[in-house]
Amino acid sequence: MTSKLRVDAVLVQALIAGALSFAHLHDLAAAAGQTGWKAWAYPVSVDLLLVAAWRRLRSDGSSRLAWCWFLVSLFASLGANVATAGFLDLAHPPGWLRFGVAGWPAVAFLGGTLLAHSPAPTAAESRPVVEPEPTESVSTEVEPTRPAPTTALSVPAPPVPVPAALVEHARKLADDHHARTGHPIDTETLRARLGVPAPMADAIAAQLS
Repeated sequence: MTSKLRVDAVLVQALIAGALSFAHLHDLAAAAGQTGWKAWAYPVSVDLLLVAAWRRLRSDGSSRLAWCWFLVSLFASLGANVATAGFLDLAHPPGWLRFGVAGWPAVAFLGGTLLAHSPAPTAAESRPVVEPEPTESVSTEVEPTRPAPTTALSVPAPPVPVPAALVEHARKLADDHHARTGHPIDTETLRARLGVPAPMADAIAAQLS
């Protein structure tokens, strides 16, 4: 019961903060000359960009692109809260405020497009390349031949069953990787993108070749 009350309290706090921020953005846009429905569209645009950047951070991990647009939208929201608290004369808004409010739609459109269509780097692609260590000199002395011990014949592992839908999804990932990098996707990258075990990744790669 304590956990339920804590979650409810956080939700109420978030609703209050969101409503106040929404109202401040509307008042600031209206003071800058954006009247009617346009004044209401500004807080929606700021909040959508903030949510899109946050989802990109949660789903794809930390990146400069997501952090940049998260901070831009957060600055716009906090700036409206501060400006409407009496630090600016909204009856006679300065020119830079009118300029910023008028240019916000283009900035928000650019940020939303980049967040939606910029591919996230995969773990295999972002892995640093390790230079091979120099091999040690090999002795030229010839050792006497020894009879090779008898080894048991290896039995091939049974084929790993792969659903057709997973193969089709892997084919789309391979095509996207080839279009972005110009190189065929390797098995390690394919395994990381699909999140499957190595034997299944090998089986899928064999069907894609």
